[in-house]
Amino acid sequence: MRHLPRRADLRADCSRGPVIVVSGPPGSGKSTYARRLAEDLGLEYYSTGSIFRRIAAERGLSLEELSRLAERDPSIDLMIDRATVEAAGRGGLVIDSHLAAWLLAGSADLLVYVKAPLPVRVERIASRDGVDVWSALKETLAREWSQRERFLRLYGVDIWDTSIFDVVVDTSVYNVEEAYRIIATAAREALRRREEACGGRR
Repeated sequence: MRHLPRRADLRADCSRGPVIVVSGPPGSGKSTYARRLAEDLGLEYYSTGSIFRRIAAERGLSLEELSRLAERDPSIDLMIDRATVEAAGRGGLVIDSHLAAWLLAGSADLLVYVKAPLPVRVERIASRDGVDVWSALKETLAREWSQRERFLRLYGVDIWDTSIFDVVVDTSVYNVEEAYRIIATAAREALRRREEACGGRR
């Protein structure tokens, strides 16, 4: 097991911009909400999933295949995680990521977790990707188990433990707008508190 990448005390550094992390399993809606939140708040959208997908495309692999490779080659996750911590050090981001919440716990301005039951998420993924439900289920389960095992082994982090999050939203209970209002309200309050702590500087 490796230690989490060493991070600066970002919260005490008012010279960098705000950092908000939106996490959650595939099909929960985290990317949709993170991208919209970044646009509304005038922050940069940063996605570790996009980096992972780019690596898969560059190597001619599916996400499931790259996940299996990452189980044997920890340098893939470590590279993405170090880049994420460095980006957070610059600030001004909404980070869409499975693991970043644990990397930045205690230093990000807000940690948001979005979730939904597995059947709901699989239906969403199948519709989004144009695949049958069985294929979506198979790939989703493989990715989730792979991520959990990798992060447990690398960092001792259980991504099924959501106790570190400031806000947890079940996107199967609320419609898209209701869920977004909850997330956006929490984010704006976090930014307000940050401005107060930084003497009016966001």
